[in-house]
Amino acid sequence: MKISKKIRLVLFLITFVSLNTNISKCHSEQLLKLNPSKEIRRGYLLIGIKQYLGNEKKSGKKNRLLSLESKNGLLKITSSNGLEYQSKKVNILFNKVPLQNNVILERLVSNPFASFESAKKASLLLEEKGLNPKITYPNDWEIWLPPEAQNKFNSNNFKLKKIDIAEKIIPFLRNEYVFQKLEGITRISSNENIKINDVEYGKKFYLIKDSYGSWTLIQKLSFDDYLRGVLPYEIGSNSPIEALKAQAIIARTWAIYNSDRFKSDNYHLCITTQCQVYKPSFKNNQNIENAILETSNVILTYNGNPINAFYHASNGGISASANESWEMKDYPYLLNKRDLIGLKNHTFDDFYQNEQSLKDFIFDKDHKYFGSKHYLFRWTRKISSHQIFNSLSKLNFLTHKNQIQDVKVIERGKSGRVLKLEIKQSGGLDPVILYKDDIRRHLKFLPSNLFIIDKINDDFWVFTGGGFGHGVGLSQSGAIEMANLGFNYKRILDHYYEGANIEDFKYKKR
Repeated sequence: MKISKKIRLVLFLITFVSLNTNISKCHSEQLLKLNPSKEIRRGYLLIGIKQYLGNEKKSGKKNRLLSLESKNGLLKITSSNGLEYQSKKVNILFNKVPLQNNVILERLVSNPFASFESAKKASLLLEEKGLNPKITYPNDWEIWLPPEAQNKFNSNNFKLKKIDIAEKIIPFLRNEYVFQKLEGITRISSNENIKINDVEYGKKFYLIKDSYGSWTLIQKLSFDDYLRGVLPYEIGSNSPIEALKAQAIIARTWAIYNSDRFKSDNYHLCITTQCQVYKPSFKNNQNIENAILETSNVILTYNGNPINAFYHASNGGISASANESWEMKDYPYLLNKRDLIGLKNHTFDDFYQNEQSLKDFIFDKDHKYFGSKHYLFRWTRKISSHQIFNSLSKLNFLTHKNQIQDVKVIERGKSGRVLKLEIKQSGGLDPVILYKDDIRRHLKFLPSNLFIIDKINDDFWVFTGGGFGHGVGLSQSGAIEMANLGFNYKRILDHYYEGANIEDFKYKKR
């Protein structure tokens, strides 16, 4: 049945009046605040499922529109500016609106960090100096300081940046009958799952402004709902049940411990490898469901506090300490150990810092290690000087072609992982030194920092190594093999987090 233009106009006027008269001032004022710390204590996580909305440089024009749809029920949208609206389907369009007068922002910005862990350590050192650092992630992990902080410390790692802002990104609610600006925090909810850009997510969301002038769509999830979207993509649905239980506990623990990762943007975590990979999952996988429910609210603690429960795909047969992988303190529950089947004679001192001992270990075929079936348990990469140049020139480390003379390990950690890698340049130029997590960050062809190097000629090197990832904490491939051999999740966790305790996370429902 077609609706006449006159009826459409009447409907529009009714909608317009309701938008501007049915305002609950008290409720709108409550929306002005979103408290991530309080949500954690209640057993919820705020996950940034759509970041940098309105910023076309980040992901193109697709980042300018959110399409929201509830199949049978109604979407309820409430904005901090008093707007209240209900509909089955609506779009949120992010428009750039010119400012009457440009705004100039000044801040001290650090050089990029390879990881949040390294940025966190630097931030803590600045806090000890009485400064108020802000960890951000516009493109890479950075630290921001107010411009007046430059008088309080000297550092070549920070530069004063002036940002000239001529426009701002504003979200508008839009459908056939309404085009209305959204401001502050906007709550989006429904009694059934909402489709966002044709993907079904969940029932409760917030749209908030971030630190970069763009916007983030946040999903509010219980711990268990969050894990339903993490476990299939972090360890895999087909993993044995005891490995899934171990993964559920450490993923929950990691999320709680790292819930300040996006503190500057007022939510907890993202959905990429910068956090834990999360995708909405409504498939009823019984093993995953059992693993989550049988370990519900269970976390790992040390001295009564949640631990920093690092994990990775494969440790290559030997685990790393935290300080080997990042510029951060070591933890007593994350030890260097060989992942030998049988769990005997797995501790060591600094044996693998010796080049020949490490080579013997990498080519060892006599011992059996947990996780040795992983496809990157051992790997070889033949790399040209051209590949190395291309990797480093993108970061302006190298500016002249054909200048790489040699690639050499100059320091190793106890597990044999490379702490410092030297890339020598010809023509008397200073060498480039890569440290710890910067090595894999810049030389992405390396699956891990556990490797030895053989020079073939002036143009080629062979990297032979083991493992995939940073090597700290639980090895997922190792946990899977332990589970297949009959170890339960408690034994798996005790093996990879020695001295940590399994406890219930205490939270308040109100």
